[in-house]
Amino acid sequence: MRKSKFSEAQIIGILQEHSAGVTAAELARRHGISQHTLYRWKSKFGGMEVSDARRLRQLEDENRRLKQLIAEQSLDIQALKAVVSKNF
Repeated sequence: MRKSKFSEAQIIGILQEHSAGVTAAELARRHGISQHTLYRWKSKFGGMEVSDARRLRQLEDENRRLKQLIAEQSLDIQALKAVVSKNF
């Protein structure tokens, strides 16, 4: 997954500017992002503080790691079932 060039703190700062009344077009031009990116950030990080955003990222990383473990275990189980079914 591509890493953003903006940190969580920067994203939340930009969103706070938007909620303070700066237009989306002005923010997009000033920070070099598209308006679509701004609205995507708003849907993901809207109303969060920096600590909340960091915790969200930690939870997403942990969830990704756990999903990978489950996928690996599922493959192991399928391989073992295939071996057992061939022997009998």
